[in-house]
Formats: sequence, C-alpha cells, structure tokens
Amino acid sequence: MLADRLRAALPGLPPQLAAAGRHVSARPFDAATRSMRALAAEAGASPATFTRLAQALGFTGWEALRAAAIEEHRRPAPYSSRAGGGGLDAIQAAEAANIAALASLPEAALREAAAALDRAPRIHVAGFRSCRAVASLLHYQLRLFRPDTALVGEAALDLDLGAMRPGEALVLIGFAPYARAGLATQAAARDGGLATIVLADSPAAPIARGADHLLGFATATPAFFPSLTAAVALAQALAAAVLAAGGEAALRRLRASEARLASLGAYWTEPEDPR
Repeated sequence: MLADRLRAALPGLPPQLAAAGRHVSARPFDAATRSMRALAAEAGASPATFTRLAQALGFTGWEALRAAAIEEHRRPAPYSSRAGGGGLDAIQAAEAANIAALASLPEAALREAAAALDRAPRIHVAGFRSCRAVASLLHYQLRLFRPDTALVGEAALDLDLGAMRPGEALVLIGFAPYARAGLATQAAARDGGLATIVLADSPAAPIARGADHLLGFATATPAFFPSLTAAVALAQALAAAVLAAGGEAALRRLRASEARLASLGAYWTEPEDPR
C-alpha cells in the first residue's frame, strides 16, 4: 500500500523529499484527487520534488503514484478480515488521524459546496445503511434553519426520488462498499438536474462520478468496521458552512427554531428549588 511505502521510505529520504512524503502521507485522499501542482504549491515545494518522491517510492512518476492511490480506494477489505483487531488506544489514534486528515480539505471546496446548497430552493440529504446516521444528523441540523430540507428514503425511496426537481440539491454520504440505494439516488439526482454534493471515502467511489462537489473523509481504523468519526465531523462542518452562507436570514431562522423548541419544552431543565 502507498501508506506502507511512505512509512518505509521516509527515514531514508533527503529532507525535501521527506517533507513532500509527509505531506502526502497526511493527505491520502488528496493524492488521489488533486493535481501534483496543487499539492506541491500547498506544500511549498516544486512539482519536480513530487515527481522525484514518486520515483523514490518505486513509481515511474506522479501519475503512477496517483493511480495506485485511486486503486487502493477501489478495493475495501471485508469487515470480517479485521475482526478482533484494535484496542481502545489504537482506535483512538486512528480516529484522531481521520479527523486530522480533514485539515487537508481545501476551505474553498467546503465553501463552494455550501454555496451550492444555499442557492438551492430545496435540499435532499441521503445516506444508506451505516451512513444513515450521518445523513440523519445533517438533515436535522439543516432543518433548524432550512425547513425545506428532506431526508431521502425515510419511507419509500422511489417517492423521494420522484419528488426531486431541477435546480434543487442533493447531499449524498457513503463509503465502500457502496449501497445500491446510494447509486440509484445519485443517478436520479444527476439525471434530474440537481446540484450534487457527495461526501465519500474515495474519489473512485461510484457515487462520486459526475458529482458537482466532492468532499472526502477517511474511514481508517483497526476495528472491524470503518470509522464514521470524520464523516460526522465533515457533515457538521458542512452544516455550519451552509448556515454561514445563508447570512442573517439563516441565523434568524435558526433563532426562531431555538425559540420554538424552548417554548415546546423540548429539553429537560433542572426544576427550580421551591424553597
């Protein structure tokens, strides 16, 4: 694997190549999705440095390294192959690394995705199987200031897909192995003229094909089931960015929602002491 090659090679690399290698190691998703020039500029290095890094790792050049990074994302290991692995310390370290990897997501990419959602008259949020929890969280947060947000697949998927209209937006969350319902939802949104924002673990994900905006998250963990920690954090960041894009009007709707919840007694509070 690319990560293994990097770990083995880093101690013996010249300083410039080692710095580039650490940059790539901290951003595995970027190695598969972004251009060599963009990565080099972000790292403060020359493109030639990244070419030499790829060659030092045994690749013919950067494109070969990038192809290997994409291919790794295509082949998830069966969950059962990792059964019994990972203690709490190891899982904590992996989760921290997954969150840290989000720092490589360009802020502009998050803002552009949020702007697309802000422009849409209606937002559809979808996530299936284990990603349902992330989709439900994002749906709930957006509904607080975007009441025109719908959760796809709550009752009948075919009815939800039929309710999509051109100019609206879909947020789809998924990781390998990808649910067939996610592929159907992405295809319906794309064919229906919706803006598509995909949160996925890989640029090679079938749900990412043709997406207008792709936001990546890592799922690495020594536990038997992929991690959703970074996906949850990314969904929260997206909700916050959509709120910011909505400006004062969105903030007023959020305050109104908070006031309504308070008036309904939605949250438990400590009773006042009668004494």
